[in-house]
Amino acid sequence: MTNTATFNQLESQVRSYCRSFPVVFDKAEGSWLTDEDGKRYLDFFAGAGVLNYGHNNPRMKEALIAYLNGNGIVHSLDLFTVAKRNFLERFNEVILQPRELDYRVQFPGPTGTNAVESAVKLARKVTGRESVIAFTNAFHGMTLGALALSGNQFKRAGAGVPLGNATPMPFAGYLGEGGDTLAYLESVLDDTGSGVDKPAAIVLETVQAEGGINVASNEWLQRLAKIARAHDVLLIVDDIQVGCGRTGPFFSFEEAGIKPDMVTLSKSLSGYGLPLAVVLIRPELDQWEPGEHNGTFRGHNPAFVTGTSALEYWRDDTLQKDTLRKADTVAEHLGKIAKQHEEITEVRGRGLIQGLAFNVEDAANKISAAAFERGLVVETAGAGDDVLKLLPPLTTSDEDLEKGLGIIAESVAEVLARRNAA
Repeated sequence: MTNTATFNQLESQVRSYCRSFPVVFDKAEGSWLTDEDGKRYLDFFAGAGVLNYGHNNPRMKEALIAYLNGNGIVHSLDLFTVAKRNFLERFNEVILQPRELDYRVQFPGPTGTNAVESAVKLARKVTGRESVIAFTNAFHGMTLGALALSGNQFKRAGAGVPLGNATPMPFAGYLGEGGDTLAYLESVLDDTGSGVDKPAAIVLETVQAEGGINVASNEWLQRLAKIARAHDVLLIVDDIQVGCGRTGPFFSFEEAGIKPDMVTLSKSLSGYGLPLAVVLIRPELDQWEPGEHNGTFRGHNPAFVTGTSALEYWRDDTLQKDTLRKADTVAEHLGKIAKQHEEITEVRGRGLIQGLAFNVEDAANKISAAAFERGLVVETAGAGDDVLKLLPPLTTSDEDLEKGLGIIAESVAEVLARRNAA
């Protein structure tokens, strides 16, 4: 029997995911979690996109254990270490050079919100401007600067202070069919009477994950990049949740052929679930003074070790092709489910971040709970939790993928049938 008394007595009420998945997990391997009673759960959550390569990936675990057994440095601030050098060289060799991307790599604090704060702070320093443009339904983190760029009213309210120096603009598709969101953005930037100050930067996710799996097309991204250049505004892509292969290519913006001024990465960058974040910066924008932005844990060497190992997946396009093949499988299954239920308005996503959007209140949450009862961990997204959001590890086997999709089909049918019978 699940014993949660310790958590209920000692842990803050702020805990959230454990309320949706109320068991005590003990072990994990690949695409599977096991609770302390021995029950196994297929993981279509992957640590909110942290575990693209699965739990306890054997290759990375071996590299990490060898490093620790050899008394490798764990903490180093921003001192030079062998582990950091290996990561930088491998990242440049495997990721940047083949894509003809010329970036300096900044290690801020080890989380995604640290990376976003760093990028925006640098954009303001370089341009001398204060305002930043973000988008409706965006999510960029829980610290104050990142929250100012986020759209979720509940999370913004948690700041407890006014969130300023950020202007929301409609994301792709926000104005409905036929609504040209970029024409609106361009008109605001062109018009000195719009009341919108010239921004330091435009910050966006190419796929809004927490915001409901809202996808910007390649054409939309290309137009946005062109508008930013024309107005001398920096373009920052937050690739924290949908980077590192989640959409197929390593970067989610690759297919659009754009080259952002800065890119933030975290979550699956370390490959193993260890905290690690970077900001990729065009060299001419790297205008930091030494120590102007720092953090105690920006030299997390175990994460450098596992991150270096993870980059071996990107020496060729095998993982990318496999991810896109699996994405087709997911889209096909979700499409069949959607056709069977009028309560599903849309199948959304790219690569292995996909979901079902519902027009029925609380349906996604109830389906998530029903799936958990059947042994599947899958979360929800969107301002009203109206999207069932699939984030399986990229390394999930075809058999496990089919199993999870089958559980989703059963759970959708059960919850909607029960609702319609009520």
